[in-house]
Amino acid sequence: MAGAGIPVVALVGRPNVGKSALFNRLVGSDTAIVSDEAGTTRDRHFGRAEWGGSSFWLVDTGGLTEDPTVPMDVEIRKQVIEAIGEADLLLLVVDAKVGVHPSDARVVDLLRDSRKPWLLVANKVDDPASTDFYEFYRLGAGDPFPVSANNGKQSGDLLDAIVERIPPADVEEPDVLRLAVVGRPNVGKSSFVNRLLGENRLVVSDVAGTTRDAIDTPFRYHGRDYVFVDTAGLRRQSKIDEGIEFYSSLRTRRAIERADICVLMLDATQGLENQDLKIAALAWEAGRGLIVVVNKWDIKEDKDDKSAHKFEKEAREKAPFLRWVPFIFTSALTGQRVTKVLDVMQEVAEERLKRIPTSQVNDTLQQLVARRQAPQAAGREVKLIYATQVETAPPAIAVFGNNPDAVQEHYVRYLHNGFREAYGFTGNPLRMLLRRKNG
Repeated sequence: MAGAGIPVVALVGRPNVGKSALFNRLVGSDTAIVSDEAGTTRDRHFGRAEWGGSSFWLVDTGGLTEDPTVPMDVEIRKQVIEAIGEADLLLLVVDAKVGVHPSDARVVDLLRDSRKPWLLVANKVDDPASTDFYEFYRLGAGDPFPVSANNGKQSGDLLDAIVERIPPADVEEPDVLRLAVVGRPNVGKSSFVNRLLGENRLVVSDVAGTTRDAIDTPFRYHGRDYVFVDTAGLRRQSKIDEGIEFYSSLRTRRAIERADICVLMLDATQGLENQDLKIAALAWEAGRGLIVVVNKWDIKEDKDDKSAHKFEKEAREKAPFLRWVPFIFTSALTGQRVTKVLDVMQEVAEERLKRIPTSQVNDTLQQLVARRQAPQAAGREVKLIYATQVETAPPAIAVFGNNPDAVQEHYVRYLHNGFREAYGFTGNPLRMLLRRKNG
């Protein structure tokens, strides 16, 4: 579900009536991809909206179509029906420029059957004086709300109407841990999230690039609230076409920025590729927690009891920072070790917030310096005096000395590894800051 006590409002309707544009207008950010290509929005898309002191989750759905022979359209229909079941209020979006479409009446029947409260929203009414949206009364769905997602006209009135009709949020949303599922296309990210959540929340298809947008999917585990951001999968920049794929890649990077922890999914049958390393480095450099999930382990050929260790060893030779990152070998198809990811995720979240008392950090620094002195710079004495943890999420340790700029990089690495051995901070980057001790 979308959160503790926060109401859910779902946008439904046939394709190209402007649901994604309206979603962006109401949420107040360009979090859904908007395109003239029918069927761009393929999954339920969650966004948080605030209005008049109330907050609610807005769910953008794929457009309903009438062609049952197209598998993706069948999937989208399932998604919309699922969204209807989940929502506290439904918004049927119609196109005022096109007028009443036969599909609109069929959607009205679907909504009536749901026995949920709903509103009829006539979109693309850029100028109410010159647009005839009254024909929508024929649907027998009450007063249509004329709006323009394009220029924002009447969107405030629509938000007022939504807030009037949704139940109050009875529980404050607790701190939510955000998890971005990242990786190349078609490594099984959607299947993996579905397996974890125990329901088909995301459209899964064998067509590469099915998940074009970053989908926010809230859930609870062991009494804590999380949000999965199942991302579109980064493509090599040279392969990105103008339009949807470009924005999708851009949003994947933004999803990393919005996350606390990134789950990097690899395909066991393909191994660790350069693009995977780039994504891992993006997350690590952004200060995010990181877990590597090697999916499709069940179908990897020529496995033995040393294969997992060999895989990790080779990965860490390519990117030494992966030494501090947990690897989990899973199968989204069979469910093998998938729930272990949730437990490791909790551990990485705790390590991310861990704070070491200054006295302990100082003791560790003294032991490290006693074991190996900092190399002296030409004509300048280098003394390291004390250290303290100055930040969490991600953790950072500041080391104070008389000539911080003279400390060589290999010695900073030595200190970093020493603090790692002492305190772990598993799955998280550890920042080392060298500062001048005045006086």
